[in-house]
Amino acid sequence: MSITKTASAHWQGGIKNGKGTVSTESGVLKETPYDFRQRFEGEAGSNPEELIGAAHAGCFSMALSLILGDAGMEAESIDTQATVTLAEDPEGGFHIPSIHLVSRVKIPGADQAAFEECAEKAKAGCPVSKLFNAEITLEATLES
Repeated sequence: MSITKTASAHWQGGIKNGKGTVSTESGVLKETPYDFRQRFEGEAGSNPEELIGAAHAGCFSMALSLILGDAGMEAESIDTQATVTLAEDPEGGFHIPSIHLVSRVKIPGADQAAFEECAEKAKAGCPVSKLFNAEITLEATLES
């Protein structure tokens, strides 16, 4: 099975004075603006790293739900936050060296060790995790 999804970006102008938009096939994002100030100077608005974080948090949560189900557990809730770090290269340019996932999962009566094993499997097996050449760390908390 293979599924293909499309997203697009449009950029106009130079790096500091230019502006761009991103759109997704589904229409959830439609010409959503982004620019240098939003990406590097903390101005409100979206940026590629934020979108990567949302994709990773969503993918991890779904993968964890699947793996928990295979282990005979069902979460009442899975709340995951992804922190994406963008770092400057000494030679110029930028890269993403790390993504830190924090997931709070509510499964009344679940076994801690079994939960931790499932969380690690989800971190390693999530398709978005497999995409990155970055250190991916995880803090998974089981709440009952």
